[in-house]
Amino acid sequence: MASSVRGTARVLPNSASMEEARKRTFEFFKEACRALPSVMEIYNLHDVATISQLRSTISQEIRKNAHISNPKVIDMLLFKGMEELTNIVDHAKQRHHIIGQYVVGREGLVQDLGKKDEGSSDFLKKFYASNYF
Repeated sequence: MASSVRGTARVLPNSASMEEARKRTFEFFKEACRALPSVMEIYNLHDVATISQLRSTISQEIRKNAHISNPKVIDMLLFKGMEELTNIVDHAKQRHHIIGQYVVGREGLVQDLGKKDEGSSDFLKKFYASNYF
């Protein structure tokens, strides 16, 4: 990636091949993992997550797009990922954004509804479920 997380992200030329896009993806993953200790400190996440859990979340987010075979699309996703990482490190997000997106995640919110909504109507159960997807 050749750019630091802090500051403005430099737009790199498009990847010439899938191998180059793959290499850039691994570099982005390493850079994101290197930023995790400072992210833990900035957002005071020690009580809700570990670095290992956040590293797994980053890995899952990257693997969601493993089926993509167009290097230009991969480059665009890497740019968006770097932009997100820069926003997080520059403290442009609030703690609850980080916890909701990367610690709890959408699946966690739905699973937490189990015991709490036992007395709720079917309408409310469907409403809650639809708002978490």
